[in-house]
Amino acid sequence: MATGSTLKRRKHFLGVPSPLGYVPGLGRGATGFTTRSDIGPARDSSDISDERHGPPVKRHKEDEDEEVDLNDANYDEFAGYGGSLCNKDPYEKDDEEADAIYEAVDKRMDERRKERREKRYLEELEKYRAERPKIQQMFSDLKRSLSDVTEEEWKVIPEVGDARNKRQRNPRMERLTPVPDSILAKAIGGGPVTSLDPRQNAGYSSGLDSTFPGGMTPGGLTTPVGELDLRKIGQARNTLMDMKLNQVSDSVHGQTVVDPKGYLTDLQSMLPEYGGDINDVKKARLLLKSVRDTNPNHGPAWIASARLEEVTGKIQSARNIIMKGTEACPKTEDVWLEAARLQPGDTAKAVIAQAVRQIPASVRIWIRAADIETELKGKRRVFRKALEQVPNSVRLWKAAVELEEPEDARILLSRAVECCPTSVELWLALARLETYENARKVLNKARENIPTDRLIWITAAKLEEANSNIHMVEKIVERALASLRANMVEINREQWMSDAEECERAGSIATCQAIIRAVIGVTVEDEDRKHTWMEDADAFSAHGGHECARAVFAHALTVFPSKKSIWLRAAHFERSHGTRESLEVLLQKAVAHCPKAEVLWLMGAKSKWLADDIPAARSILALAFQANPNSEEIWLAAVKLESENEEYERARRLLLKARSNAPTARVWMKSVKLEWQLGDITKSLELIAEAVKVYPDCAKLWMMLGQIREQAGETASAREAYSVGVRTCPRAIPLWKQMARLEVRASHVIKARAILEKARLKNVQCPELWLEAVRVETQGGLRDIAHNLMAKAMQDCPSSGVLWAEAIFMEGRPQRKTKSVDALKRCEHDPHVLLAVSRLFWTERKLGKARDWFGRTVRIDPDLGDAWAYFYKFEAMHGSEEQRDDVRRRCVLAEPRHGESWCAVSKDIGNWKKKVGEILESVAASLPVPT
Repeated sequence: MATGSTLKRRKHFLGVPSPLGYVPGLGRGATGFTTRSDIGPARDSSDISDERHGPPVKRHKEDEDEEVDLNDANYDEFAGYGGSLCNKDPYEKDDEEADAIYEAVDKRMDERRKERREKRYLEELEKYRAERPKIQQMFSDLKRSLSDVTEEEWKVIPEVGDARNKRQRNPRMERLTPVPDSILAKAIGGGPVTSLDPRQNAGYSSGLDSTFPGGMTPGGLTTPVGELDLRKIGQARNTLMDMKLNQVSDSVHGQTVVDPKGYLTDLQSMLPEYGGDINDVKKARLLLKSVRDTNPNHGPAWIASARLEEVTGKIQSARNIIMKGTEACPKTEDVWLEAARLQPGDTAKAVIAQAVRQIPASVRIWIRAADIETELKGKRRVFRKALEQVPNSVRLWKAAVELEEPEDARILLSRAVECCPTSVELWLALARLETYENARKVLNKARENIPTDRLIWITAAKLEEANSNIHMVEKIVERALASLRANMVEINREQWMSDAEECERAGSIATCQAIIRAVIGVTVEDEDRKHTWMEDADAFSAHGGHECARAVFAHALTVFPSKKSIWLRAAHFERSHGTRESLEVLLQKAVAHCPKAEVLWLMGAKSKWLADDIPAARSILALAFQANPNSEEIWLAAVKLESENEEYERARRLLLKARSNAPTARVWMKSVKLEWQLGDITKSLELIAEAVKVYPDCAKLWMMLGQIREQAGETASAREAYSVGVRTCPRAIPLWKQMARLEVRASHVIKARAILEKARLKNVQCPELWLEAVRVETQGGLRDIAHNLMAKAMQDCPSSGVLWAEAIFMEGRPQRKTKSVDALKRCEHDPHVLLAVSRLFWTERKLGKARDWFGRTVRIDPDLGDAWAYFYKFEAMHGSEEQRDDVRRRCVLAEPRHGESWCAVSKDIGNWKKKVGEILESVAASLPVPT
């Protein structure tokens, strides 16, 4: 009652803004005055007052008691202001029933309007948020990126605060007094706590209690303990949630636009999915809307608008926009396709059906309609309806044929070629499904309808080859070229070559070769034929077209039968990609056309020898002797054949004849080496003594003489042989190195230095001599001198790969990587540098990179035996058995002959019978593991 009387006595002007021109105290005689500091118009005492309201009328006390609150908030439609109309009438049961009925009707009407009201509210809210987005929406992309922040980065973020606040600049540790456990335990139990536990109460002294004013307990509570009920925390949380819901509700009591049950779900759906700037989306939306309004028949504008809404997560808005687009642009198939894509399942079928009614001739819409169907039967039905509407569409016919069985497909294709007689693909597909006789008829009809297409002729040639009519293939290809030329079709050589490769992949070898023979000379000048054809063969071989390359070589050899280089390239091709029989047949033809080509005879003899057909190899060499009498290569090949097969007496007789008929330095060398290998030192010394008289400028003879003397233990004689040799052959680098190594083995390091220095004076800028000098110092333990020598060597030979490779491993482990980078800059493609880098990766346990660099090394220089040996050792330690065997196989094919470690094993007289594979294993076993 007190509250009601207060509202009645409340004055109407309280809380209302002052009227225009109101001056406080003006009614009591107060006037305005002006000083010099005032800004604005002054007011004179004679001015007429601007007061629009009269002075307040004094009312009696009884009138004041009868005053009521006339604000709009106090107005009710039925009761008036403050319920003054009916507040004195009694509230009976009939009134209560009437109010219940009215309330039920209002609730029913409210539920009917709720969906429309919430939809309108969401639209208004979306429009409002689009114009004025929330701060959290503008920074949503940045908030999402906070998930990538690590815990360490969170810890280093400074606290937000005012640096002017002394308390924040100098924070003090907060002091907390814990609540006794008895209070927490009893609170969990569910009842209010009325007293402290005596055991814990004993822990607080009376002096401590006096320090908390106002009855505050040591647990930090400001209310008496008896009034504490911790269950109220949950009630407070629920109250807070109700307050938040009420904040977004209407001002009218009982009517709200928020569904409390779907509130959280609605909030979840309002989360932004677009990670970009909301302002960019707003601008794009406005621009697209202006485009749609300006030109509503522009289909791409509707599509762009729908995709913008889809990107931002408003899929329903996108669907609505694109459906409006279909109404505005009913003849634009892109709009219909976009609408079908955005709609789900059955709705998409309805949309695409409507699109078909609008644009029945659109092939893309029919294909989309077939894609929507999930069953094969439905897809077939759609395609058949589509072909009734668009019978001349090749794409529809192909899609329909792909879904049919072979017999039905043949029937469809028969109809398809009638509707689309210019489609080569349909004719060829029908020919593949027909029998041989019918296929020939189909291809003949195809040639009549399309006389300018080459694929029909090529398919006809393939058909004849598949049915064993090889003699017809050449004729068909020749007729094809003649017919195409007659129809003014340009013969594209590269295109026909590609067709030949396709024929080879399809297994039509005769067709492939016929095409090569027919077009290989097209648009090629006579002087460029050999060069162009060899390039074509290499290209085919690189692409895997071995039959095409073989056909190119065969045609080139018919045009240039006496060209030794073509025969050699063809023989190498057959050795790599053919069989032994094909190689031997080719070599027989080669020696018949080029009997003076010694290498062709030798390749034929070697092929027979590798096949263990020694008599055939001997007969080939005998024929080679007749064609090339007194040929050094053939003599030595015959000697090697006999010595490898342990026919030593025959080898000696051959060498004796060779020394009398073809007395070259190599013949004398092989004679000495044979006796040395057989252990006859006396005979070998006699022969070499005679040989150095005949050929004193042959450095290898002097090297062999010194090595034989060393093996016999005659160091002084060996030193004398080397001395005479370097005086006779001062440019022979291996001879100088062999002489220096003799002195090192004899512990005469100073003399070895002198020899190498003298060698460098006679052979300037020689990296091998510098490397030998560096190694002499390294073996002697003088690393500082070795580094100085290496620095001089690098200045003298800055682009030497062997020096850079040695310099890498002379450095410490931390500096090797930098040195290797410098080496690669100087000598990018040097095999020694690549080998050193491979070993460096090996030492760092980077096995994948080491394997790649080893492979690169042996590809750049397959003749470097050291690279193969390191590669084989690497695979033996870290690779599989297949990888190791692959390296061995490739090494045997490459037959390397060079390399310091490789030559040390292969030139050893005790290993003269070892094959390449055995030498590879021996060299790999002698190599140290890189460290």
